Amino acid sequence: MIDADTAQPARLLRTPSWLINLTSTHSHRLVSEGFAAAGARGYHYRLLAALDEYGPASQAALGRHTGIDRSDVVAALNELAAKDLIERSPDPADRRRNIITITAAGSRHLEQLDRVLASVQDELLAPLSAPERTRLVELLTRVVEHHGRSR
Repeated sequence: MIDADTAQPARLLRTPSWLINLTSTHSHRLVSEGFAAAGARGYHYRLLAALDEYGPASQAALGRHTGIDRSDVVAALNELAAKDLIERSPDPADRRRNIITITAAGSRHLEQLDRVLASVQDELLAPLSAPERTRLVELLTRVVEHHGRSR
Protein backbone atom coordinates (compact mmCIF):
# COMPACT_ATOMS: atom_id res chain seq x y z
CA MET A 1 0.00 0.00 0.00
CA ILE A 2 1.32 3.43 -0.94
CA ASP A 3 1.48 6.01 1.82
CA ALA A 4 -0.25 9.18 0.58
CA ASP A 5 2.36 11.34 2.32
CA THR A 6 5.27 9.74 0.46
CA ALA A 7 3.66 8.91 -2.89
CA GLN A 8 5.54 10.26 -5.90
CA PRO A 9 3.78 11.91 -8.85
CA ALA A 10 3.10 9.27 -11.52
CA ARG A 11 4.98 11.21 -14.20
CA LEU A 12 8.16 10.99 -12.09
CA LEU A 13 7.72 7.24 -11.63
CA ARG A 14 7.72 6.85 -15.43
CA THR A 15 11.00 8.77 -15.78
CA PRO A 16 14.17 6.63 -15.91
CA SER A 17 16.37 9.41 -14.51
CA TRP A 18 14.10 9.74 -11.46
CA LEU A 19 13.95 5.98 -10.91
CA ILE A 20 17.74 5.72 -11.24
CA ASN A 21 18.10 8.53 -8.69
CA LEU A 22 15.75 6.82 -6.21
CA THR A 23 17.56 3.51 -6.67
CA SER A 24 20.94 5.20 -6.31
CA THR A 25 19.89 6.86 -3.05
CA HIS A 26 18.68 3.54 -1.65
CA SER A 27 21.79 1.72 -2.90
CA HIS A 28 24.13 4.32 -1.40
CA ARG A 29 22.43 3.99 1.99
CA LEU A 30 22.66 0.19 1.93
CA VAL A 31 26.33 0.21 0.89
CA SER A 32 27.25 2.89 3.46
CA GLU A 33 25.52 1.00 6.26
CA GLY A 34 27.07 -2.32 5.24
CA PHE A 35 30.57 -0.91 4.99
CA ALA A 36 30.20 1.05 8.25
CA ALA A 37 29.23 -2.18 10.04
CA ALA A 38 32.48 -3.67 8.67
CA GLY A 39 34.54 -0.65 9.81
CA ALA A 40 34.98 0.77 6.32
CA ARG A 41 33.82 3.42 3.89
CA GLY A 42 33.18 3.32 0.16
CA TYR A 43 36.50 5.05 -0.54
CA HIS A 44 38.30 2.28 1.36
CA TYR A 45 36.67 -0.37 -0.80
CA ARG A 46 37.46 1.47 -4.03
CA LEU A 47 41.12 1.95 -3.08
CA LEU A 48 41.64 -1.61 -1.87
CA ALA A 49 39.90 -2.99 -4.98
CA ALA A 50 42.14 -0.88 -7.24
CA LEU A 51 45.28 -2.02 -5.42
CA ASP A 52 44.14 -5.64 -5.65
CA GLU A 53 43.35 -5.37 -9.35
CA TYR A 54 46.18 -3.14 -10.58
CA GLY A 55 48.90 -3.80 -8.02
CA PRO A 56 51.05 -1.22 -6.22
CA ALA A 57 50.39 2.32 -7.40
CA SER A 58 51.07 5.95 -6.66
CA GLN A 59 48.45 8.03 -4.90
CA ALA A 60 47.80 9.90 -8.16
CA ALA A 61 47.26 6.66 -10.09
CA LEU A 62 44.88 5.43 -7.39
CA GLY A 63 42.90 8.64 -7.72
CA ARG A 64 42.63 8.10 -11.48
CA HIS A 65 41.66 4.42 -11.12
CA THR A 66 38.98 5.15 -8.51
CA GLY A 67 37.68 8.58 -9.48
CA ILE A 68 38.47 9.86 -5.99
CA ASP A 69 39.78 13.43 -5.60
CA ARG A 70 43.46 13.60 -4.68
CA SER A 71 42.89 15.13 -1.22
CA ASP A 72 40.28 12.48 -0.42
CA VAL A 73 42.67 9.74 -1.60
CA VAL A 74 45.27 10.93 0.92
CA ALA A 75 42.76 11.01 3.79
CA ALA A 76 41.37 7.56 2.97
CA LEU A 77 44.88 6.10 2.58
CA ASN A 78 45.80 7.54 5.99
CA GLU A 79 42.79 5.70 7.46
CA LEU A 80 43.78 2.46 5.71
CA ALA A 81 47.42 2.81 6.81
CA ALA A 82 46.33 3.34 10.43
CA LYS A 83 44.63 -0.08 10.23
CA ASP A 84 47.69 -1.68 8.55
CA LEU A 85 45.62 -2.42 5.42
CA ILE A 86 48.11 -0.71 3.10
CA GLU A 87 51.80 0.15 3.14
CA ARG A 88 53.47 3.25 1.76
CA SER A 89 57.01 3.12 0.46
CA PRO A 90 59.10 5.62 -1.47
CA ASP A 91 58.99 5.20 -5.24
CA PRO A 92 62.52 4.18 -6.34
CA ALA A 93 62.05 6.12 -9.59
CA ASP A 94 60.92 9.31 -7.82
CA ARG A 95 61.64 9.58 -4.10
CA ARG A 96 59.14 12.46 -3.80
CA ARG A 97 56.16 10.16 -4.23
CA ASN A 98 54.94 7.06 -2.45
CA ILE A 99 53.94 3.71 -3.84
CA ILE A 100 50.95 2.18 -2.09
CA THR A 101 50.68 -1.59 -1.64
CA ILE A 102 47.83 -3.62 -0.17
CA THR A 103 48.87 -5.75 2.83
CA ALA A 104 47.72 -9.29 3.63
CA ALA A 105 45.34 -7.78 6.20
CA GLY A 106 44.11 -5.40 3.50
CA SER A 107 43.39 -8.33 1.17
CA ARG A 108 41.43 -10.11 3.91
CA HIS A 109 39.49 -6.90 4.63
CA LEU A 110 38.74 -6.50 0.92
CA GLU A 111 37.36 -10.06 0.83
CA GLN A 112 35.11 -9.16 3.78
CA LEU A 113 33.93 -6.02 1.98
CA ASP A 114 33.29 -8.06 -1.18
CA ARG A 115 30.92 -10.23 0.87
CA VAL A 116 29.22 -7.13 2.29
CA LEU A 117 28.80 -5.71 -1.20
CA ALA A 118 27.41 -9.00 -2.54
CA SER A 119 24.86 -9.03 0.28
CA VAL A 120 23.87 -5.45 -0.53
CA GLN A 121 23.40 -6.37 -4.19
CA ASP A 122 21.13 -9.24 -3.16
CA GLU A 123 19.07 -6.95 -0.94
CA LEU A 124 18.88 -4.13 -3.47
CA LEU A 125 17.95 -6.37 -6.40
CA ALA A 126 15.77 -8.83 -4.46
CA PRO A 127 12.72 -8.38 -6.73
CA LEU A 128 14.74 -9.28 -9.85
CA SER A 129 15.60 -12.74 -11.15
CA ALA A 130 19.23 -13.63 -11.95
CA PRO A 131 18.71 -13.03 -15.71
CA GLU A 132 17.02 -9.69 -14.98
CA ARG A 133 19.96 -8.66 -12.76
CA THR A 134 22.38 -9.54 -15.54
CA ARG A 135 20.33 -7.58 -18.07
CA LEU A 136 20.09 -4.57 -15.74
CA VAL A 137 23.87 -4.52 -15.35
CA GLU A 138 24.28 -4.77 -19.15
CA LEU A 139 21.90 -1.87 -19.76
CA LEU A 140 23.37 0.36 -17.06
CA THR A 141 26.87 -0.41 -18.35
CA ARG A 142 25.84 0.73 -21.83
CA VAL A 143 24.46 4.00 -20.47
CA VAL A 144 27.57 4.63 -18.36
CA GLU A 145 29.92 3.80 -21.25
CA HIS A 146 27.98 6.04 -23.64
CA HIS A 147 28.18 9.03 -21.31
CA GLY A 148 31.77 8.25 -20.35
CA ARG A 149 32.78 8.58 -24.01
CA SER A 150 30.87 11.84 -24.52
CA ARG A 151 32.64 13.82 -21.78
